[in-house]
Amino acid sequence: MADAVGVSRSTVSNAYSRPDQLSADLRRRILDAAAQLGYPGPDPTARSLRRGRVGAIGVLFSSRLSYAFTDPFAVRFLRGVSEAAERHRTSLLLVPLPDDPTEARQAVENAAVDGFCVYCVGHESHLLAGIRARGLPFVTTAPTEAPAAGDRWVAIDERAAARSVADHVAGLGHRRVALLAEKILPGAPPGPLDLAAPSDALHLTNRGRLAGFADAFAAVGVDWRDLTILNATGNTRSAGAAAVAAALTAADPPTAVLSCSDLLALGVLDALAAGGRAPADGPVVTVTGFDDIADAADAGLTTVRQSAEEKGRIATELLLDPPGDAPGRVLLGTELVVRTSSGPVQRS
Repeated sequence: MADAVGVSRSTVSNAYSRPDQLSADLRRRILDAAAQLGYPGPDPTARSLRRGRVGAIGVLFSSRLSYAFTDPFAVRFLRGVSEAAERHRTSLLLVPLPDDPTEARQAVENAAVDGFCVYCVGHESHLLAGIRARGLPFVTTAPTEAPAAGDRWVAIDERAAARSVADHVAGLGHRRVALLAEKILPGAPPGPLDLAAPSDALHLTNRGRLAGFADAFAAVGVDWRDLTILNATGNTRSAGAAAVAAALTAADPPTAVLSCSDLLALGVLDALAAGGRAPADGPVVTVTGFDDIADAADAGLTTVRQSAEEKGRIATELLLDPPGDAPGRVLLGTELVVRTSSGPVQRS
């Protein structure tokens, strides 16, 4: 290509990447010759390797790719990520992770990015080891389990937030309670699950929320083994309904179901309505969620409010514009929002 125009290779490169370094006539001659020869321009991968950066950050999440476009909280989180990335003229690479930890690690190792935003993943320590091995920066949306000095995160106090809604439910007199979460254990079927302790859950987020629920009921004399643990196979309304179905028809059904997300809680409300147990003068079964997505208000769902957009924006800023000597660890606030889906135990 350079020989065809009679210039150096660097001059050809400048025609594409630094056009201000050439006269308009010379650049036009180079581009015309390239078109005639079928030359598409410098290889972007090779160019990024020379620069030492790709110009993109990866967002890791443990779900299918469609989750990023359909889950209400994830959509809001990614909106915040995108707003911050735009300010830094950086692209996003969405990296859905397989359930298999080895395959998930390979996805991390093969992603062409300058750093990672780690959003709600399982096997986190294993994945972070892969990121550290690559020498890339990362920000998590939960405090790392074995933090290194330079680790950065933006998070809420999951345990305290979950306890706030569980204290509310316990204060209403509920003692026969079910706790509902997504993918508590790898490959677990929908419905009741034998979980020795909250710390055995796959995801850090679930661990914190289940522990917070357990704290509140332990304070009123309800032991962990007396709580019903329900597993959902995905974070959808249908998965929530499927997970709670057997519990609602048991001999002693729960008087309250505390969910680790609003979508799962809305699925519980769907199951109650389908079974003819929708509330009249008050909830037949108290149902609570977590996140306060838009549909939560319409359904009258008691929940915990957190800002998805703010979490996404701050996480991306910490990744792309780290705060120097500051720790780079941000704890966001939450708010208990009480609506009509929670009420006192209904006496039969």
